[in-house]
Amino acid sequence: MSASRSSGTTDEELGPDEPGRESADGSDLLAALLDGMDAALCAFDADAVVTHWNREAERILGWTAAEAVGRQGFAGWAVRGADAAEVEARLMSAMEAAGRQVHEFALLTKDGGRVLVRTQSAAVRGPDGRPAGVYCAFSEVHTQIDLERSIALSEALLADASWGVVLVDADLRPAVLNTHAAKAFGTGRTSVLGRPLGELLSRGVEELESALTHVLAQGAPPAPAEIWVSVREPKGERRRCWRCGFVRLASPLAEEPVPLGVGWLFQDVTEARQSEQEASLVRFRAQQLHRAARAAAECEDPAEAVTVHLDFALAGFADHALIDRVADRAAGTAGEAEDAGRVRLVRIAATPSGAPGPSRLAGQAGLPVRYGPGHPALRCVERAGSVRADAGAVAASEARAWAVSRQWPEDAAHALCTVLRSRGRTLGAVTFLRGPGRNAFERPDAMYAEDVALRIATALDLAGVTGQRE
Repeated sequence: MSASRSSGTTDEELGPDEPGRESADGSDLLAALLDGMDAALCAFDADAVVTHWNREAERILGWTAAEAVGRQGFAGWAVRGADAAEVEARLMSAMEAAGRQVHEFALLTKDGGRVLVRTQSAAVRGPDGRPAGVYCAFSEVHTQIDLERSIALSEALLADASWGVVLVDADLRPAVLNTHAAKAFGTGRTSVLGRPLGELLSRGVEELESALTHVLAQGAPPAPAEIWVSVREPKGERRRCWRCGFVRLASPLAEEPVPLGVGWLFQDVTEARQSEQEASLVRFRAQQLHRAARAAAECEDPAEAVTVHLDFALAGFADHALIDRVADRAAGTAGEAEDAGRVRLVRIAATPSGAPGPSRLAGQAGLPVRYGPGHPALRCVERAGSVRADAGAVAASEARAWAVSRQWPEDAAHALCTVLRSRGRTLGAVTFLRGPGRNAFERPDAMYAEDVALRIATALDLAGVTGQRE
């Protein structure tokens, strides 16, 4: 018994620290690694005999490891006889070549079908450093091409795409972005990585983060979304409109989908949207002028036509409006421009400061408005042009004081005064006011106000002429 044990020791009789046990564990680990690979793998010894065959190779070709291991090359079972010599020569040539070799050829499946595969083969070195065989990893060509296309697409998107591409991690922080996206943020490609979006954007960040969170939870939306943002810059903010598309990224290696983040693609459409908005605004204002002219033509009293033009102009343009007439009609001559201090203005119409409603006529008493020196309405009459003014970025109490000191409603924060002229004379001024929640008046707004003032001045002049005749 003792002799038999010394000549034929079994694995069960070896302790955990003995060499035989290590060899067995190494073989088990190698088998587990081979069977767990995503690529099919086989190996040949120096005589082209199959020594290894993993499960992925079995899946592709149908031959089990028991059927494949020990066979001489692929001839007669995995390759057509006419191709066997060439295939074996190309595979075994890797023993003498440096590095890996890539080949494509057709293999036979167990059921007689043909599969076009792409192989990567390399020499296996023995303990003495000499080639002892060849290993060959292969996969179906269409699978390999799909992988290469995916990699090429990812690299192209992150390098040469003409729209912004940002990979956002599960914490809603940029992980990778391309050159176009970096330019849109006004930074470099690496300086924004890992930073919260709130450090890059001042407005629109809540809407953007909400969209990213939705994509992580529910998947990609059915259509792109347009989001207005303000990009932080050293000299201020830059308002942009981005047309955004989102896709959820999940790991292909997990048994269940594990979100890795969101792929965010965007394109700057600011100029197009601004052009559309400007065109829509111009159409609306032209329609308002047309409607006001038709309504004013039906007014018997020209003074009533003044308020009609004022009310139609307010829609979407301003919150309040005032009309001041030059107190002394004689002062509305060229002498007025020589001494602006003599100009006195009388309030003749105003929109209600409380509940909304039509403008009301006022100024029957003819008392001048207490405008201080340098008031925008006085400067407007003096210059015979338009004057813009706003409270600026101040506290609410300071803005109210600014408005009240100028005899305007206390919720006014932006003002636009436009002169009223007819038949070469200055008749007064019309003032449009906006609240603090709206944008300041700009040059296009002044042009529209001048069109409205032209119609108001004509009606106001007609009212004065009619009054003189009566």
